[in-house]
Amino acid sequence: MGEKRVLKMVIWSVSMIIIGSLITRIADQRRVEKYDVSPHGWSKLELVLSQIDLNYVDEVDRKDITEEILPKLLEKLDPHSVYLPPKSLEEATEELQGNFDGIGITFNIPEDTAIVISVIPGGPSQRAGLVPGDRIISVGGDTVAGVNIDQDTLVSKMRGVSGSKVKLEILREGEVVDFEIVRAKIPVKSIDVAYMINDTTGYMKLTKFTRTSYKEFREQAKRLMESGMTKLIFDLQDNTGGYLDQALYISNEFLPADRMIVYMEGLHRPREEFKSTGEGMCQDIDLIILVNQNSASSSEIFAGAMQDNDRAVIMGRRTFGKGVVQEPIYFSDNSGIRLTVARFYTPSGRCIQKAYDSDSQEKYAMDIYDRYLHGEMTEADSIPKIDSLKYETLSGRTVYGGGGITPDIFVPIDTTGVTQLLLKVNRQAYTIKYSSILADRYRKRMRDINDIAQLNTFLDSLELETKFKDYLKENGVEVDPQEWEISKDIIITQLRALTGRYTPLDDYAFYSIMAKLDNMVSEAVATPSDWLE
Repeated sequence: MGEKRVLKMVIWSVSMIIIGSLITRIADQRRVEKYDVSPHGWSKLELVLSQIDLNYVDEVDRKDITEEILPKLLEKLDPHSVYLPPKSLEEATEELQGNFDGIGITFNIPEDTAIVISVIPGGPSQRAGLVPGDRIISVGGDTVAGVNIDQDTLVSKMRGVSGSKVKLEILREGEVVDFEIVRAKIPVKSIDVAYMINDTTGYMKLTKFTRTSYKEFREQAKRLMESGMTKLIFDLQDNTGGYLDQALYISNEFLPADRMIVYMEGLHRPREEFKSTGEGMCQDIDLIILVNQNSASSSEIFAGAMQDNDRAVIMGRRTFGKGVVQEPIYFSDNSGIRLTVARFYTPSGRCIQKAYDSDSQEKYAMDIYDRYLHGEMTEADSIPKIDSLKYETLSGRTVYGGGGITPDIFVPIDTTGVTQLLLKVNRQAYTIKYSSILADRYRKRMRDINDIAQLNTFLDSLELETKFKDYLKENGVEVDPQEWEISKDIIITQLRALTGRYTPLDDYAFYSIMAKLDNMVSEAVATPSDWLE
């Protein structure tokens, strides 16, 4: 054994000597030249690329190498500067534009077949005759039922250029029906729902700041005010941001004239301030803003502006901490980059962006998980408060920087009712599957439901608790009586909300029913309007 190891070492040593001599001999035959490089410039990178072009032994696929290098290059800058190849750029832009080309439906795939949940009013699918509960069998002649197709693939099959046609085979009440649908521009809502919780309190959920968010906000706020709203619960939970100008416009609706909303500054960007005009229609509306650890970017700008101006109560958990200005740069091949050019600061001077290390992207990505481990999701005292990052609002209230917006009223993650049974039901999507069965069974009755009172009467008649437990047992799920008692309110509420979504009430039914499970909404309703006074 020892002799073999010695032999291997000898062979390795000889090999290194031979390689070294080859390099030396080749180098000896050419004039040795040192190229000047700047320690602070890009010259070394440019030289390496030029040497590859001039001297590399084989043909090089520059496009492939470029596509590989660019993401890694931008990764070294900060967590949010990114390179977007053509397809990714198209999807990212489309998501924020407020519209896309398609057929105008939302659907779920509870098992192996896509089921239409809702049809966008006035859209191509509604005009063609599709209705909630329809099962999609094939798209463009390709079978999509029973083949384990994923949601993204099915979406791509149905989307296409406005004016183009797509054929769908639909299973409806046991009968196959053929449709030919002409694709068109489909508006995308950024406000999922807006309704009155009681006689004076409105609720609005904004999921993203898209090109149409301000227009949607104005329309919904006006409607709620006409219904008697004097207090608004503005839900920005899980809102990942979007266009800055939309956050500025909506902020302006709540502030008197000449109030700072946000300012930004960077090495190559001088300080730029954004202030209110005092022309907003919501200046007399009491405001509570709901945020959580996934609220980011524009939602943090809005929340920070309202908090620093003492204009709203911020409720929930510390926000994500994404406060950088990203400038889009587009290339002729339809790719592009989003380059961080400045940072955002709240009116009091707090930097919204949390700390990052360009050499530790993984640590940055794990920040939210670390908050769970350190107890920040359940205990207000676990939120970091650094004295050197202490700031004051307009009225002198203390607020803290260090990344994200810390709420005025902390609301922990609600784990009440969580059992292994609930986790299994949700993991296997049994409530989604059973709601689709109900949509099939009661399709005709559900089409005529147009208000919450009607919906509740209908749902009450279904004996959901007994029938759903039977359904679980039929699917091999052992229903522990003790766990059922702990989790049944959550399970039945989810089931009622998902079933309601198949009626014309759509998202209004879903969110108004699910609000009963949101401890943050309950807290906001109970918070007095004069909390800040």
